Amino acid sequence: MSVFAYIQKMDRVLAGAAVLLALFGIVELVAMGYGNHAMASYQYKQLIALGVGVIAMIALSFLDYRFFKNNSYAVMLLYTGSVLALVALLLIGKQTRGLTGWFTIGGFAFAPVETTKIVLALLLAKYFSLRHVEMYRWFHIIISFSYVAVPMALVLAEPDLGSAVVVFALWLGVVFFSGISRKQVALLVILGVAMAWGGWTYALKDYQKERIVSFVNPYHDPQGVGYNAIQAMIAVGSGGVFGKGLGYGSQVQLGFLPEAHTDFMLASIAEEFGLFGVMIVLLLLCVIAWRIMRIGLSAENNFARIFCAAMMLLIFIHVVINMGMNVGLMPVIGIAFPFLSYGGSNLLALFVGLGLVQSIHIRS
Repeated sequence: MSVFAYIQKMDRVLAGAAVLLALFGIVELVAMGYGNHAMASYQYKQLIALGVGVIAMIALSFLDYRFFKNNSYAVMLLYTGSVLALVALLLIGKQTRGLTGWFTIGGFAFAPVETTKIVLALLLAKYFSLRHVEMYRWFHIIISFSYVAVPMALVLAEPDLGSAVVVFALWLGVVFFSGISRKQVALLVILGVAMAWGGWTYALKDYQKERIVSFVNPYHDPQGVGYNAIQAMIAVGSGGVFGKGLGYGSQVQLGFLPEAHTDFMLASIAEEFGLFGVMIVLLLLCVIAWRIMRIGLSAENNFARIFCAAMMLLIFIHVVINMGMNVGLMPVIGIAFPFLSYGGSNLLALFVGLGLVQSIHIRS
């Protein structure tokens, strides 16, 4: 079979929706780059990341996903490599604005936590697919959490609260999807509350606590910790139905909206494209979720089904937290909007995950 014929077997609707969403973000980056040379470089880096991501998705679709299903050593090797990368980051990574979250290589930054999320999705799919009939045993829940706890602790040490929350929520979602009793659900909720209290008391920095508190009343400190949330809400509200036009958003173009290209990309879209632009973004996300769910339901084994569910959860968690940040319903904890926000590591990791989903689709 030729390469072209093989690519024809891929889910082109899924791939197309993901690429269109990423291109939408790049178009907004281009608008932000008018008269801003520092911002202009981001569009080229994101375009390169998109190109590499698409190549990675196609390449991984050639790889039989059952290699990971049948080879525990390969999954554990990826997990060990991810943990070691997080450890190395803490030891030799460069700190930027109080966060040691990236390796910088030749002008490009790489955040190992993004690929770690995909590896954890693989590991959890592998673990629970072998033990789904024994999910009533607490032993398996505790062991699965121990795998997640190590990278989560390392991410908190960076300190990256947002990614730690995503990792924990991913584990919790996969556990629920794998099937546990109501009693176990109640006890896990209690465990989550206890962990939140422990994190608040012993792990979080003062500025992270201020961010969490500020979302309740951002106007308590409008020039301090509440500033980002206030400017994001102004940008979202001022866009109206059809927006102010590409390159004409005052909050975005005049620099009032901080991190407009990352955390608040959705607010940037809302200001310049209005509700219409936000609906396009949500429609493309719904298409992505629908295709992944369809592939998962038609998969031939539990490993594939759980991995597809984990990918859907990973995207959903990012979307919910980021949208909440943009409209003042969630604290600002530094979570990117999937495919849309600037960030090569996040974009590449998502396409790697989609590559494995494509592999499942081709072999179902």
